[in-house]
Amino acid sequence: MSNSLGALLVDDEQPALRRLKRLIDELDDCHVLGLCSESDQVLTAVRELEPDVVFLDVEMPSLGGLELAQSLRRLERPPAVVFVTAFERYAVQAFELEAVDYLVKPVRRERLLRTLTRVRSELVNEAATHPSLNARLGDRVTMVPLTDVRVLLAEDKYTSVHHVNGVHLLEESLVNLEQRFPHRFLRVHRNALVSRMHLRGMFRDPAGRDHVEVADVDCAPEVSRRNLAQVRRQLKDMGQT
Repeated sequence: MSNSLGALLVDDEQPALRRLKRLIDELDDCHVLGLCSESDQVLTAVRELEPDVVFLDVEMPSLGGLELAQSLRRLERPPAVVFVTAFERYAVQAFELEAVDYLVKPVRRERLLRTLTRVRSELVNEAATHPSLNARLGDRVTMVPLTDVRVLLAEDKYTSVHHVNGVHLLEESLVNLEQRFPHRFLRVHRNALVSRMHLRGMFRDPAGRDHVEVADVDCAPEVSRRNLAQVRRQLKDMGQT
């Protein structure tokens, strides 16, 4: 993270978008990377610009800010989210989605400064903690960064971790892993979780069973009938269908 925070501003109202940009342009510790006035521009802009923070209007045409925030949380490196809206009634939902802050229009400079302090603190805390899994290969214990994990499979008393550098074993159950990292992994079968961000498609084998394709690994877990709908939704959200 550089000294100056990179921000993406999202609002369908041009006057509000221009006002927030003007406020940020006057600051030394934050700069605007891009502007979005339509919901369907946001995920692409975040992937391309990699902002530290997204200032997100709650009431957007098509896909609203709360729904967009849920999609942003599924990214491998999600930005901090600050909701900006004229309506205070969304505050509870905003913080349930782990928004860093909630600004009410018209945004005031002093309030914006406090928000940026919170954003910086959040990003520092995030950078200080690099989640990893305690895995085993033979007698050797190693740490597998969570960002490298692609598939988790339940096998007998162990969970096999398929990651970008190979396969290791865990003694932790799929249920625990799913509860610890609900926004990172998607349940596709009672014995399989996959990285949401690295889901690439779905195919049917000659026996008529559905499987998912996952980036960077050869493992293609079967999709149970129970989980088929949510796998399809995830692919749709990622623009893979």
